[in-house]
Amino acid sequence: MRVLVTGGAGFIGSTLVDRLLAEGYDVDVVDDLSSGSLGNLTEARSVPSRRFSFHRLDVRSPAIVELLGHRKPELVFHLAAQADVRVSVAKPAFDAEVNIIGSLNVFEGAWKAGTRKVLFASSGGTIYGVPEDLPVREGHPQRPVSPYGVAKKATGDYLHYYREVHGLEYTALALANVYGPRQDPNGEAGVVSIFADKLLARERPMIFGDGEQTRDFVYVDDVVDAFVRAGEKGGGLLMNIGTGRETSVQLLFDTMARITGFKDPARYAPARLGELRRSALDPGRAAIHLGWKPWTSLDDGIGRTLEWCKAARAASRR
Repeated sequence: MRVLVTGGAGFIGSTLVDRLLAEGYDVDVVDDLSSGSLGNLTEARSVPSRRFSFHRLDVRSPAIVELLGHRKPELVFHLAAQADVRVSVAKPAFDAEVNIIGSLNVFEGAWKAGTRKVLFASSGGTIYGVPEDLPVREGHPQRPVSPYGVAKKATGDYLHYYREVHGLEYTALALANVYGPRQDPNGEAGVVSIFADKLLARERPMIFGDGEQTRDFVYVDDVVDAFVRAGEKGGGLLMNIGTGRETSVQLLFDTMARITGFKDPARYAPARLGELRRSALDPGRAAIHLGWKPWTSLDDGIGRTLEWCKAARAASRR
């Protein structure tokens, strides 16, 4: 089966690509390398060219429609995005160009190419807005409070349109705070990657706010497993991909400091404007429709992430 992954050079996308290739899929990757890296695709690029190909292309370009028509993938995994909430606030039009117009190009190309299904990476941390209850279920009202969240919500609405009018099947996965190997601490990074980089450099990380704000941290391999399962299940559904558990940023720092043997306290700065106080996603629907659940504990996931970061730091010094 031929599949196409947009954003396939990113940290989630490249991990997905490796999994798909290992399972025997032929994979096309589309990425403009604005935040992704060819280094993330080193393993993928070692397979025969008939099974893997890379296309440096911006999803905002109409050329994506032509590419899809030429390659005719059975599945499209749409992960390409402008993923920084702060950038979306500063440049909402740019965010919409990438996350809405870019997505429309992908969907338009997919249905014209006869693609069977689109798997879309939505954002569980932003589409619901300020949560009324935790963990959040998919039936929670979608009232996003950032342009990024608005764009992800709108893209989900467009998927419903393409399904109803053009017969293009989809599943949207509302991701929690994904972390793991290959996440760039200097790019659109999550707090785990940023903390790892600082702690391994024996520097005190910065916590914005009092540290009691919570997030739902889900390991990248678990997320990739959900995408692969959704290729055959969950048609027409939005499903949360998270652990259902809140972890405070302070507890995250304490855990990572313990694992790395870092004795100093974190530094603190005022909370960032617009950031949610608490967040956690109920993964019950994914358990029912995908047979999915997160299996990686926070300690195990952090340990694997730190090991990868150590190896990456050592390689960069050679």
